[in-house]
This record gives sequence, C-alpha cells and structure tokens, in this order.
Amino acid sequence: MLWATRSLRIALRQSWNSSRAMASDTMGSPGPVENAMREKLTTLLQPSKLIITNESQLHRHHAAMRSQGGGNGETHFAVQVISDAFKGKNTVQRHRLVYSALSDEFSQGLHALSLNTKTAEEAQKFQAGN
Repeated sequence: MLWATRSLRIALRQSWNSSRAMASDTMGSPGPVENAMREKLTTLLQPSKLIITNESQLHRHHAAMRSQGGGNGETHFAVQVISDAFKGKNTVQRHRLVYSALSDEFSQGLHALSLNTKTAEEAQKFQAGN
C-alpha cells in the first residue's frame, strides 16, 4: 500500500511540474487568439482596464480538449474588463456584448470565457468595500 501511495505522489508531482512548465510557456507571449481578443475588446469597449488570462493549460485534460490533442493552447480564457460601455447593461447583456465581439474566435476554437465585467463606478465601489 505504501508503494502505491508513494507512486501516486510522484505521478502527481510530475504532473504538477509539467503543468507549471506549460503555464510559464503560455504566459511568455500572447498567441494570435489572445491578441485578437485584446484588439477587438479594446476597440469595442475602450476599457480603463483589460486583463486577459490564458487558462487553457488548466483544462487540457477535459474530454473536449483531449479529442483535439489538448487544443491549440488558446481555448480557455479569463477576462476582467472595466468599461463605461457597460453602463445601463445587466450582466447578461454585458456578456452577450463580449461574446458577440469574439464570435470569430469561438468559431475557430475558443472554447470558454470566464468574464468579470464592471463599469468604473462599480469597480470603485467594489474596491472601497474590500
């Protein structure tokens, strides 16, 4: 039993180390999907803050990504955006606006977005509350 536990720990450690190596590779320079996303969202929203994080390496084990050989390395992103273009829009309307802007990327392999959309006023209130 101890052997199996030790082997499992070693396998998990190796998997963790390869995940960290892949994360640092993808964080080096943005790929074409991330660049296109940044350009489109900047043009559309004129944000005061735009953070795009490539999280694809965290999802490469999912069935959909395994069937693509792990995807192209640009399949899952987290996007934080602060823009006054969101004034008067609820969360669903904001997300639809972003999804619509990135429709080409979704048709070419972008699989998932995690969105955090705020106006400047909402961001200030949130920051003041923390």
